[in-house]
Amino acid sequence: MMIPRTRGPTIVTVRNSGGGGVGCCCCRCCTCVQLQLLRTEPGVLKLAEIVLGFFCQSLALNFGSQYAEVLGVSLQSFTSTASWCLVTSFLLLICYVFSEKSLNLLKSSLFETAFNSVAALSYIMSCSYLGYVVNVFLHPLYLVTSYFQGYPGISAAYMIGTLVGVIYSYDAYKSYKYFKGYR
Repeated sequence: MMIPRTRGPTIVTVRNSGGGGVGCCCCRCCTCVQLQLLRTEPGVLKLAEIVLGFFCQSLALNFGSQYAEVLGVSLQSFTSTASWCLVTSFLLLICYVFSEKSLNLLKSSLFETAFNSVAALSYIMSCSYLGYVVNVFLHPLYLVTSYFQGYPGISAAYMIGTLVGVIYSYDAYKSYKYFKGYR
């Protein structure tokens, strides 16, 4: 008779790497800061999500606010998605940089996987909707109006937003692997 194998408890190991902080001329300052995290894959992914998310939001607000009536709910959906994903990713990165314990605990929990999955779906859906509305309503204006900057600006926003959605998808995959213990 075969006994099914179950996954054992998750063991989180917190190690003191000793390399934290900022190096000064003769000592290390702010040893609670783990800046070497920014060179690892989770750190690079969070930085990319934050920088590209901020870029998307600024493009949408700079070029889309004057066409808010034309773009309607699609612009609101896109800016809302960019805002909440940006704030949450920034808070996660702050937690990771200031606490290696937080990095291990959050990565091994379901929160990171769930957040990245929902963020990826939100970005991809809001970018699809914004792309449709932009191509239906702003593209004709772009064809007949000289120096019309709304169409290229908003188009860049939803295209980069789609890339951010793909990055969140990859981050969700990596987080799921970490959560399951496949590292």
